[in-house]
This record gives sequence, structure tokens and C-alpha cells, in this order.
Amino acid sequence: MVRIVSDTSTLYSSHQAQEAGFDVTPLFVTIAGNSYLEFDEISPQDFVKIIYEGNMPVSSQPAVGSVAQVYDKYPNDDILNISMADGLSGTYNGAVAASQLSENEERITVLNSRTLCGPHRYMVEVAKKMAAAGSTVSQILEKMEELMASSKSYLMPADFDYLRRGGRLSPLVSFVGATAGLVPVMTLNEDCTRLVVATVRRGFAGAFKFVTKTVDKWGVGEGWRVYVTHADALERAESAVKILKESIPNAIYEILPLSPAFITQGGPGCVAIQVIKDCD
Repeated sequence: MVRIVSDTSTLYSSHQAQEAGFDVTPLFVTIAGNSYLEFDEISPQDFVKIIYEGNMPVSSQPAVGSVAQVYDKYPNDDILNISMADGLSGTYNGAVAASQLSENEERITVLNSRTLCGPHRYMVEVAKKMAAAGSTVSQILEKMEELMASSKSYLMPADFDYLRRGGRLSPLVSFVGATAGLVPVMTLNEDCTRLVVATVRRGFAGAFKFVTKTVDKWGVGEGWRVYVTHADALERAESAVKILKESIPNAIYEILPLSPAFITQGGPGCVAIQVIKDCD
């Protein structure tokens, strides 16, 4: 039997993942002097409230020992850990290190999903269905490679300061952008190891329209999934879906709250739009 393991980049809490038939290990977030397991110990909404009180957060990967404990639950099974993108977090390397601590090491495969959040969630859901149907690790990996090749991600922060603190924009550009009401559109670089600026647009509506035109050129439509995730910005996410549906009405849409760890990168109010091919 193949067991599917992942992390909370999938936007599943530990309990939700167990109910769905797989395991996730939570990333940590630290804010106002306290550390939490995201989703399990703090919700995205509560996390954003603490940020608005003037506190700056940081995030860190799941503890290697916790990942090893999950592996050790299944000593007689093959394990496929589908990790969030390497480079955006140390989660992938931690998952590999945990496998080397396990007596079951030869049965453990760790996959760098080269994505996160919505597409990552879908990949894990597909892998779980395939495992339940009796697919081998090799068969699941082949499907995961197909899905990864179709995945694209865009992040639109509401606060330039989060990009400045992360070193992605200079203080001057951040100041000019904030005062002019501009919205940066971030995307994953070619090897999916970091976020880079794709463009800058005036207002969120302009940013959403840029993403819509871009994904429309790729042929996104029927047979695709579009994930719109947000940091306590549901109305903004719904506005994004409305704009997307004007040009791409036949895709499958899902709106989800972002994880606290990802909110540390995008900041409160940010919205991400991600696409991946549907294989159902």
C-alpha cells in the first residue's frame, strides 16, 4: 500500500488530512513571542489579527522529528511525501532528512512538488485517490510530473513592505509603489525556487486582469482548476473570481484561506491565483 504524506502548504490541517486519508506535518509560525503549528494551533484569521496589532511574523519548516514520526507510523508501506516547493521553504530538505532517520528509508520517496497551496493541495488529493485505487509510487509520480508541468502561480500582495522585508523590492520602489496605489504581481521563477516580480499594475482589478489574460493565453478553461487563495481578504478573492470568470467561465474554481506560513510572505490582504490541469 502507498501512504501519502505532505505538509500544511496543502491548506489542510492535520485533522482534515487524516479525515481525507493522508498525513500532513504543520509548518511553524512565530509571532508576538509565541510559536504555533499553523492551522492546528492558530487559524489564518487569528494570525492576521495579531499582525494587524503591529506584530511581524516569521515561519519555519515542520520539525524533522515530527516528519520522521509520521514515516514510522507505516513501517510496512511505501510512503510518498509530496512536499511544497524546495527553495520557498526548507520543508523539502527536512522531509528528506527525516527519511534518512527512518528504518523504512528504502520505502520512502520525497517529491519536490515545485508548487504550493492550491496546486499542491490538488496534487496530494490526486495522489491519495491513485493510492487508494492501488497505483504504485512510480505510477503516482508519473501523474504528479504531468500535473506539475501545468501548474502556474501568481501572488498579489496588498502591502509592499512585505516584499521589501523579503528583499524582493528596494525601499524606494516599495515607497513609490505604495504611494501610487500599485499592486505587484509575483510569480515563481523558472525553477520554482523563489518568487519574482512578473509585473506591477494599478490596483487589484488591474492585477487580476493581467493574470486573467496571461492564463487565458495558456488555454486555461474547461479541464482546468483555478485556486484563488487569500489572507483574510474574501471579498478581494471573490472579485478575482468574478474577473476570471468573464474570460474563463468553464474552469473549476475554488476559494480558500491561505496558510499562516504563506501569509508571512504575502502579508495580510494578499491574494494568490493558481492554475493546474484537472485530471478527474
